[in-house]
Amino acid sequence: MYIKSPLNYTGGKYKILESVFQAFPRDVKTFVDVFAGGFNVGINVSAERIICNDQITYLIGLFQLFQKTEINDLLKEIKGIIEKYQLTQQNKEGYYALRVEYNKSRDIIKLFVLACYAFNHQIRFNNSHEFNSPFGRNRSSFNSNIEKNLTQFCQALQEKNIEFSNVDFLELDYSFLGENDLVYCDPPYLISTGNYNDGNRGFKDWKEKEEQELLGLLDKLDSKGIRFALSNVLYHKGMSNELLIEWSKKYKIHYIDKTYSNCNYHFKERNAVTVEVLVTNYELT
Repeated sequence: MYIKSPLNYTGGKYKILESVFQAFPRDVKTFVDVFAGGFNVGINVSAERIICNDQITYLIGLFQLFQKTEINDLLKEIKGIIEKYQLTQQNKEGYYALRVEYNKSRDIIKLFVLACYAFNHQIRFNNSHEFNSPFGRNRSSFNSNIEKNLTQFCQALQEKNIEFSNVDFLELDYSFLGENDLVYCDPPYLISTGNYNDGNRGFKDWKEKEEQELLGLLDKLDSKGIRFALSNVLYHKGMSNELLIEWSKKYKIHYIDKTYSNCNYHFKERNAVTVEVLVTNYELT
C-alpha cells in the first residue's frame, strides 16, 4: 500500500504509482525527484538516499516542517488553528479570515490548514505569492483521510533518508551522480500546464524554452551514463507535444495505459485522449 501525499497537487502521480514503479530499476542508490510537487513518487520510492527538489518554496517548507515536527505536536497545532478560526465546510468567513492572516504572517502551518479547506484542496498563489484559492464550501475540510495521509507521510519523511532542495531544475547539482542513481522528472506539461506553473503565480512558467532545456539536460545525463525517467504526456485533448515525441524516439517509452502502446496511428485523430508516458534511458534487467 502506497503512502498518499496530504497535499492535493496538480499532476500528482499517486493513482499511477504502480505503473511508474514497474518501469523503475530496482537498484537505486540516490533518487533525485527534480519536480517533487506533492512528492507522491519520492516518498514511496525505494532508494538509499532521496533528494526532494521543487522550485515552489512553500512546498519544500511544508515538507521540512513535516520532517522535523513530532506528528502529535503537528496535529495539535493544526486542530488549534481549526478551532481558533472555527473552520467547517460551511464557515466561509473563518476561511477567509485565516487566508488574510496567512498572507500577512506566511506561517507555513497555516498554509497547510488553508489547503485543507480550499476548493479542491488546491494550493494556489497570485504573482505576489499571496495564497488565493477560494473556499471549498461543502466539500473541503481537514478530515480523517487527510489526517491519516499526513500521519503516514510524516512518519516516512522522518524514517527515510530524505534531503530537501529548493532550486530551479537547471541549478540543481547533478555532478555527484553515477550509474547506480536515478533522476526522475515530472515537470509541468507543455500541452496541459497547471495553474502552479502558468507564469501568473510568482514562479517560473513553463514554455517551449524550458521544455528544450530539460530535454537537453536529460541528454547530458544520458551521455554521462546517469539513468533518468521522465513523466509526461505525448497527446492531450487533441494537442500533441511534437518536440517531446521526436526527442523520445532516442529512448524507451513506457505507456502508462498499456492500450496505447501499439496504436500510434490513432493519435492523429483529434479524439481528445491523454497519452501519458514514462521515458527512460535504460533497460530493465
